[in-house]
Amino acid sequence: MVYQMQSQGVQSMLKEGHKLLSGLDEAVLKNIDACKQLSVITRTSLGPNGMNKMVINHLDKLFVTNDAATIVKELEVQHPAAKLLVLAATAQQEEIGDGANLTISFAGELLQGAEELIRMGLHPSEIISGYTKAINKAIELLDELVEQGSEKMDVKNKEQVTLRMKAPVASKQFGQESILCSLVADACIQVCPKNPVNFNVDNVRVSKLLGGGLHDCTVVQGMVLKNDAVGTIKHVERVKIAVFGGGVDTSATETKGTVLIQSAEQLENYAKTEEAKVEELIKSVVDSGAKVIVSGGSVGEMALHFCERYKLMVLKIISKFELRRFCRTTGAVSLVKLGQPGPDELGFADLISVEEIGGTRVTVVKNEQGGNLVSTVVLRGSTDSILDDLERAVDDGVNSYKAMCRDSRILPGAGATEIELARRLKEFAYKETGLDQYAIGKFAESFEMVPRTLAENAGLNATEIISSLYAEHAAGNINVGIDLEQGACRDMTNEGVWDLFLTKFFALKYSADAACTVLRVDQIIMAKQAGGPKMDKSAPADED
Repeated sequence: MVYQMQSQGVQSMLKEGHKLLSGLDEAVLKNIDACKQLSVITRTSLGPNGMNKMVINHLDKLFVTNDAATIVKELEVQHPAAKLLVLAATAQQEEIGDGANLTISFAGELLQGAEELIRMGLHPSEIISGYTKAINKAIELLDELVEQGSEKMDVKNKEQVTLRMKAPVASKQFGQESILCSLVADACIQVCPKNPVNFNVDNVRVSKLLGGGLHDCTVVQGMVLKNDAVGTIKHVERVKIAVFGGGVDTSATETKGTVLIQSAEQLENYAKTEEAKVEELIKSVVDSGAKVIVSGGSVGEMALHFCERYKLMVLKIISKFELRRFCRTTGAVSLVKLGQPGPDELGFADLISVEEIGGTRVTVVKNEQGGNLVSTVVLRGSTDSILDDLERAVDDGVNSYKAMCRDSRILPGAGATEIELARRLKEFAYKETGLDQYAIGKFAESFEMVPRTLAENAGLNATEIISSLYAEHAAGNINVGIDLEQGACRDMTNEGVWDLFLTKFFALKYSADAACTVLRVDQIIMAKQAGGPKMDKSAPADED
């Protein structure tokens, strides 16, 4: 049998239906183009005047937000090169919780610069070498731009906390940052442990309740449960709490048995024994000193009847994560079986009461004495999308608090740091010999993207602003950035606009890494998609 060659070159080596894209035009420039498209989407959402995006995901859920991390997550990007930028943004979001937009937009700008250099005739490896030198130099320069004395900070000082939190919150909710920063700072300071490095983001909860407005938002020292108490007792103070994870109900026996009842009397006694047993269990809980029972499952009718008789408040928390947080708030231990809890298994709360907020009945669990482990920010707003956006702003604030607990150094914001880095990197590029200097020059130019985007999003003349920023910085005023409200260049020390060092550090590092990874690709080999229905990757796999 004669083997017939159907195609030439590499195609003959691959299975039928496989695709090979190689060379500058097919692979490198196409990858760069896909990444540029993604950064164009996020760029208009950068900064306080950033525009919102309306994203409708595959489940028909609507998102109206300018938070880049949410946008790229819900876009479900398919292109493999653009996915690298999404991964960089996700890493930034998980590491710092802010700066995802800067990561994507800056990486897109670097790749655009790389495309121009490739068209000029530079090889991608020369560009990568220049970019690597430039990012190392940029990180050195970042250390020099840090505000003097900012490395020492009292994380329990509200004024110092709000100063550092203002910029990330303002980028999500411009004009409302002072109210939100005050709330978030209070919530974080309440739950900050003795060693601030161990601060846990999960300890600041958000409860979203429709109705009211931003001025009705409050901070609760403790938890806000979005459900009513089960019985008739709605308010108790200074109480001990018993938590039963398995529910408060009479459980069926594990073995099956048959009971033969021969007379009405026996039937009556049989019912009574069950009743007596439930009463005995509830009474044992009362004897332990508990005044509140929290159930992680169902609450039986008979058990509830005896809880009412013994004046016990009954709460039902179905979510096991919420139950764990409740135990953390009150110091209780979740018991599996209904029975008498030991003294060390009981929790304590200063106040548990059912309140009605904007037509929603919620249970507030407060612990106002020291040692509180959970605090809740109660957000109020007119629509669900406004509440979701407020929640993202609070999340950014809480994450920046965690970052400042690790490293409290700050840099001047509003484009001041970027222009100074651009200016110094251009000087560094002129001193370099070889083709690297072109790539370093492009890297420096890419920093202009931040002030330019901030100015464009605010409707200002970007070219004018950037040239006046360069003039100010050349004169030695390295803290001068853009005042978006006045449309002029101002010293950011007086305006109080500061960015965290860590946010900038990781954003630049991740975006440079992502850009270099995209540039290193020179061939794309795509396998033929297997036939049959596609499996939903988000669906959990069946366990054996």
